[in-house]
Amino acid sequence: MKIVRYPEPVLRARCKSVSAATPDHKVLAKDMLETMKAANGVGLAAPQVGKDEQLAVIDVSHNPQCVTYFKINGEDADMVKHMPVVFLNPKIEPVGKQKETDEEGCLSFPGLRGQIRRPAEIKVTYQTLDGETVTIETDGLLARAFQHETDHLNGILFIDRMSAAAKLGLKKKLARVMQDWEDLD
Repeated sequence: MKIVRYPEPVLRARCKSVSAATPDHKVLAKDMLETMKAANGVGLAAPQVGKDEQLAVIDVSHNPQCVTYFKINGEDADMVKHMPVVFLNPKIEPVGKQKETDEEGCLSFPGLRGQIRRPAEIKVTYQTLDGETVTIETDGLLARAFQHETDHLNGILFIDRMSAAAKLGLKKKLARVMQDWEDLD
């Protein structure tokens, strides 16, 4: 699939909730996983492939040490065995007050990275393609990926979460990166 780049309007859309997954959603999720892996990403949200729906995928199984804990529905679990995650209609709550700043990138902003501050630990509740409701509690890269992809589903981009100082320097860098994207097309 083609990954939509900033400033495409779909990236700013507050995506529609998915009331019930259809066979088309299953095909979309499979295609999104293939696209994400081909682009060396860890997550991809439906608006990044031009779809205005609350569906996203994550796979951090290549880095099992990226979390210190992983629980599904309150039970300790092996994170790698539960990857990739395909999730619909996510709701995120921070666990505790600790926040962490780390570098993020985005497949819709190739070549652009920034320091983003987010809750260190989260609880995310979502629906699966089979209609099951699941709650995951985690930290590390997986928590960051859930927050990043859920932001996409709400029309929020990682550049929106940059510090005021970082945003000042962003304008020129973004213009330069966007020119590089045009040269690639």
